[in-house]
This record gives sequence, structure tokens and C-alpha cells, in this order.
Amino acid sequence: MTLQKKHLVKDFNHFITCYVCKGYLIKPTTVTECLHTFCKSCIVQHFEDSNECPKCGIQVHETNPLEMLRLDNTLEEIIFKLVPGLREKEQQQEIEFWRKNKSKENIGEDGPVCKKAKLDEEDDNIGNGDYHRSDPQIAICLDCLRNNSQMGEAIVKGLMKKFIRCSTRVTVGTIKKFLSLKLKLPSSYELDVLCNGEIMGKDHTMEFIYMTRWRLRGENVYPMVLEYRPRIDFG
Repeated sequence: MTLQKKHLVKDFNHFITCYVCKGYLIKPTTVTECLHTFCKSCIVQHFEDSNECPKCGIQVHETNPLEMLRLDNTLEEIIFKLVPGLREKEQQQEIEFWRKNKSKENIGEDGPVCKKAKLDEEDDNIGNGDYHRSDPQIAICLDCLRNNSQMGEAIVKGLMKKFIRCSTRVTVGTIKKFLSLKLKLPSSYELDVLCNGEIMGKDHTMEFIYMTRWRLRGENVYPMVLEYRPRIDFG
């Protein structure tokens, strides 16, 4: 009978520790350009001073390397299972952080535990698609596309503020709703959203469009430009 070899946590330390702080990865975040992973706080702080990966030195992004970060929730769960008590320790440190840095008015009458509960609720909302505050963000320019052959173009004006930041998980359908509200369009009007002249499907996410339409076509201009144009829905 062959005995299975037991492994110690330290045998996996090379894979689950941060290159920057040398501690266990907390909110492990991967640089998509080189696939190196760091603590979220470590890599964000590093990118305040440099746009290069701290491990391999590759230039992550010319102007905004934060756009090339992705949270790795699967790795986070693996680390929490490998290291006993790490999750509880991080939760306790988070509560202590809010206790020291937030006023009672912001925390609520029930103290930091109440604030923690609110954070959990927000996390649930993120999972349900209502909020994406912890997601990687992307900057977008929304331009109004004029076409003389299109009916009703006179009612569709350009946005006063056409530059927005949103989650990479936001879909084209959500962008259409945002535009309809901002432009106060009648219900009979629909909008087409285009990237490089191609109409985007309503379920396409901003990350999908960036990776398959903007970046792969050699577009180095930042932010990503999406165009919208009016279309009357006769249905």
C-alpha cells in the first residue's frame, strides 16, 4: 500500500505569497499582461509610482496600468483553505480598520460590525449585478454618431460629459439604458452602440469589447471609444 505524501503549507508558499510584501496574497490580483499576481493593495500602491510589473519589469500600460488588473477570487478561496485562520484574521483586521478610520456617523449606531454587515450586503449586490465597485474599472468615451440617413437624429444630442468610468463587467445593454436616461429619449427610440463601426450586442461586456474589438485591432488610443446612434423602434 502506497502512502500518500503529506504536504505542508510552506511547500506552496511560492505560489500563494506576494512578491511585494512577502506575505500571503490578500485579494490576489493578477496583471493580465504578464499573469503575475500580487496583493491588491500592494500592486495598486506600486502602480501609483510605476507602470511596470514589480516582478518582471514589463510595461503593463502606457498611462493607466490599473486597467490591466483582474481579481482572482478562485485563488483567494484556495489560499483561505490552505492557511487556517487567515480569512478570520483578515475580517478582524477589516473591522479594526473601520473602527479606527470611520466616524460613528458613517459606521452606524451598532459600530463597525454594522459597517461590516453593510459591506457584506454590497458584496452580495455586486454578485447580483447591481453594483461592481470592487471590479476592475475601464474608461470609455461615448461619442454621438451622426448619420444623415437616420431618422430622429436631431433629438439625440451628444453628452455634456462623454467620458465615464465603469466596471469591465458592464454590458452594452446597461450602457444603452444609461444613455437613454441621460439623453431623456422617448420610449420609441432605440440606440445602437458601435465599436470601430461594428454594432455591439447588448450582452457584450466592456472587457469583451476591449479585448476583442479595441485592443486586438491595434487600437492604442485610450480610453476606449464607443459610438451611439439613434434608431426608431417601429415594433
